[in-house]
Amino acid sequence: MTRFLLFFCLSLALVSCGRLSEVGQVPDFNTPTAGNEVFAMSVAPLPEDRVAAARHEGASLWTAGRRSLLGDRRAGARGDILTVVIEIDESAEISNSSERGRAGSEQMGISGLFGLPELADRELPDGASMSGAVDTGSSSRYAGDGAVRRNEELQLRIAATVTDVLQNGVLRIEGTQEVRVNHELRELLVSGYVRPEDISRQNEIAYDRIAAARISYGGRGQISDVQQPRYGQQITDILLPF
Repeated sequence: MTRFLLFFCLSLALVSCGRLSEVGQVPDFNTPTAGNEVFAMSVAPLPEDRVAAARHEGASLWTAGRRSLLGDRRAGARGDILTVVIEIDESAEISNSSERGRAGSEQMGISGLFGLPELADRELPDGASMSGAVDTGSSSRYAGDGAVRRNEELQLRIAATVTDVLQNGVLRIEGTQEVRVNHELRELLVSGYVRPEDISRQNEIAYDRIAAARISYGGRGQISDVQQPRYGQQITDILLPF
């Protein structure tokens, strides 16, 4: 028991030291240099057929490259950047109710029973009797009612980077955004897979056109820390059966 208490106090001290180091300090940004976005932008693009491009440009009055006025400037290669538009305005309401009832009773009596009840009555106090022999009864009732109401509204825009181009042409994108206001850091993360034809001419794509979309909007700092229960309370909520 002493070893357990010592181990518990040591673990609590280590956790507290990590938390105490953040007192009075603003939350740090995550370094972007180790992420997939910067890696995709730093890698050289795939080689292009320069001869075919030169012949095409030589036979035209204007260039058809991505930097030209009429060129396609939509993201399509690894390292390209596009804008993800997140506009969520959803509401859901579900209500269920159920009720079940059951009642039963059983009664059985054997008056004779080889005279055993009468013999038992002699040994029992006054007023007690075994003449009933067996008498049982049971009843049960169940009722349940549940309701779910949810309303979500979110409007965000974030720049994402094409981190990979699959063999079928689908683009894998990742985007991160961090904004720090005083001692609170707001984080926005988005990732998923998009088709090049779903990207608009403005180089934008809606969130509902992203396959396997993962969107995270949250924060960390003093305000977020106050909104979370303490570690001890979280542990007790898991361990206590009541």
